[in-house]
Amino acid sequence: MFDKLRSAIKVLNKAITERTLDEKEAGKVLWEFEIALMESDVAHEVVEELTSRVKDEVVGIKVQRFKDSEEDVREFLMNMIEDVFSGASQIDLLQMIEKKKAVGEPFTVVFLGINGTGKTTTIAKFANLLKKAGFSVILACSDTHRAGAIEQLTQHAERLSIKVVSQKYGADPAAVARDAVLHARSRKIDVVLIDTAGRMQTSKNLMEEMSKIIRVVNPNLKIFVGDALAGNDAVSQAKEFQAFTDFDATILTKVDADVKGGAALSIKYVTGKPIIYIGTGQGYDDLAPFNIDSFISSLFESK
Repeated sequence: MFDKLRSAIKVLNKAITERTLDEKEAGKVLWEFEIALMESDVAHEVVEELTSRVKDEVVGIKVQRFKDSEEDVREFLMNMIEDVFSGASQIDLLQMIEKKKAVGEPFTVVFLGINGTGKTTTIAKFANLLKKAGFSVILACSDTHRAGAIEQLTQHAERLSIKVVSQKYGADPAAVARDAVLHARSRKIDVVLIDTAGRMQTSKNLMEEMSKIIRVVNPNLKIFVGDALAGNDAVSQAKEFQAFTDFDATILTKVDADVKGGAALSIKYVTGKPIIYIGTGQGYDDLAPFNIDSFISSLFESK
């Protein structure tokens, strides 16, 4: 994972520790670093921020403090990337659910994102994780547009022995979500997970329909599901979904196949919202908490 981003950092590290950089030489090194970041699918805003910070540190006299210490460079770069992930409130999901359960109310989560990101499978993984943590779960199929959506979610539910609430295709998605919440409340079910249609972020009508679901249900958590392999497309999707829904957190899928690494860095930077889980495979157990320290350490592994 993250081979491209790791290579970009390694090249910069080598350049700083082996050269004394004047303005001209620094420009060449930073250009190479900028291109490497772009090839890693790092968003333009993040590229500018990182490049600017490196330039402030390496030009002229300041480079002397790095001259004989590769470890100093490594620490500087690690701190720089860690800063990108700072500022967002971390979410203790299980504790949030426990608090809601204590007052006898279901904890409601709406999942957002376009088709093809693995959203429905991620919901099933999420349900599996919560069941193993001891919570009761119900699924709501508020994707009443895509052919096969109800059957796909129902199949996952059957495999996990979880009830799913659905209506016919073309039904009001907000009504389906509301019915699921009412069912959970009456049956003392701990968590409601709501699947929504995979909306193209350019479709205003569908985005407004999604906003309606959120207004009707008033979920405790809104999660954007992004595809790590989509690169800058995932970043633009995250921006648009945030504008319409002000989502609370991100789950990044297909991270196990991501050789670039830019999506995680970029989505956090442009939205300011935490990444809480990452998809690491196709199985129901392949959903892991996103650990910032582990992510940053992986970028500096010697490979």
